[in-house]
Amino acid sequence: MKKRSSHPIPDKAEVSIDFPDKFYVGSFPSDAKFEARAENDGLLIKLTRVGEQRRQVEIHLHHRLLANILTEWAGSLAEQPPMDEDHRDTLLTALDKAGDALR
Repeated sequence: MKKRSSHPIPDKAEVSIDFPDKFYVGSFPSDAKFEARAENDGLLIKLTRVGEQRRQVEIHLHHRLLANILTEWAGSLAEQPPMDEDHRDTLLTALDKAGDALR
């Protein structure tokens, strides 16, 4: 089994949670870390920021929900102007690796 590890965030991530009585928003810049791993029934994504503004977010997406999210994302991509080549190539490489792992 491969050791789980965290990796630097190559760009940035932003998270917001809106409850009826509270609103939380947080950013995870390039000095933060991420972890993504398969679990029995889905994907776990963890974002961690250390230091004075320490925060951590975990989200677990079950397989069908993840598939639906990717399908919706693909549909919305088709409605946008073309993505820059660097981001597109990075995403295509990652999606190819996911496809290979699923086969």
